[in-house]
Amino acid sequence: MIAAGKHPIHRWILHCLVGLAAVSTLSGCGINAIPTYEEQMKASWSQVLDQYERRADLISALIETVDSFAVHEKHVVTSVVKARDKARQSRVPREIISNPAVFQSFQESQVQVTGALARLLGIVENYPMLRSSQSFLSLQSQLDGAEKRIAAARRDYVEAVRLYNAELMTIPGRWWAALLYPDAELAQTFAVEENDLNAPQVNFAPGTALVLESAAPVVGQ
Repeated sequence: MIAAGKHPIHRWILHCLVGLAAVSTLSGCGINAIPTYEEQMKASWSQVLDQYERRADLISALIETVDSFAVHEKHVVTSVVKARDKARQSRVPREIISNPAVFQSFQESQVQVTGALARLLGIVENYPMLRSSQSFLSLQSQLDGAEKRIAAARRDYVEAVRLYNAELMTIPGRWWAALLYPDAELAQTFAVEENDLNAPQVNFAPGTALVLESAAPVVGQ
């Protein structure tokens, strides 16, 4: 009769069980937290880029609509075109999330787009026919939705960065980073102020003031 644990198959099963127990223990200690948070952060960042690009597409349609009415506002239209094109032409490198200077440059370009867009929309009050144009009213709704999605994507990214950076700076995450993820770097994020937690409102209704909040400034981690 073969004694328990002496047979090769029994030893193999025992080793597997020990290995599974070790992996389970390590997982419970957060060994996978850093790569998990990093992937969540990157996914959230992709959403930020997608929403800014969607706004840029809407700006193209807005410029075409406004340009046909506001013939005396060419300088305002031109400023939006330049700001949008500059933001689009700025290549977004893969390391932007961990590069303070590049991240700030990206955010500044988007702030310029927001400011130029606000100035363009501010002239709408001078053109009643433009305010009542069906194509313009449609863009009103789409731009409002775009600003809300940008605000939501930014909030999600800020939270994802908070979790990731906290893991890198606290124990046991610091230990795992030093041991297994030496290349992991703190990520850059947006500063979220209290008034930035609410989605910006775009209002073209006659007799009301335009409200289009700029993005918050950048802070390095």
